[in-house]
Amino acid sequence: MKVSGTVHKYGDNVDTDVIIPARYLNSSDPKELAKNCMEDIDKDFVNRVKPGDIMVANKNFGCGSSREHAPIAIKASGISCVIAETFARIFFRNSINIGLPIIECPEAAKAIEMGDEVEVDFDTGVITDKTKNLTFKGQAFPPFMQKIIKAEGLVNYINDKA
Repeated sequence: MKVSGTVHKYGDNVDTDVIIPARYLNSSDPKELAKNCMEDIDKDFVNRVKPGDIMVANKNFGCGSSREHAPIAIKASGISCVIAETFARIFFRNSINIGLPIIECPEAAKAIEMGDEVEVDFDTGVITDKTKNLTFKGQAFPPFMQKIIKAEGLVNYINDKA
């Protein structure tokens, strides 16, 4: 499975409070959360993001609280994959649980810039920056994780198997 899109780039320590500010946690509706995604760090994100776009960040992406609202907001905004140098562990697990593909690849996270066109192959872990004609090797998703992502999350995966 492959995805491709335009990059939205962020720095180190992007925490869940800026991914989806606490003032919007009175809703768990993905569409409502998406309307305010990244608002406190990038006010124009919701106007620029298109379905299939890719988010790239540096170290410790998704740190802060353990709320699932953060990866839900990112996924509902149209982001097809998040690439970072490193992820906060709880954000990593929450992302897989809700079916948001994420890949740790320090080299790609450092080299890829805002606005680049990027393609990610989940089967191989290959990340291609089409703008710069660069290729990076991220971690491929194990088959069971690919099944969870294709099912749009862990709950759907389990329900499909029942």
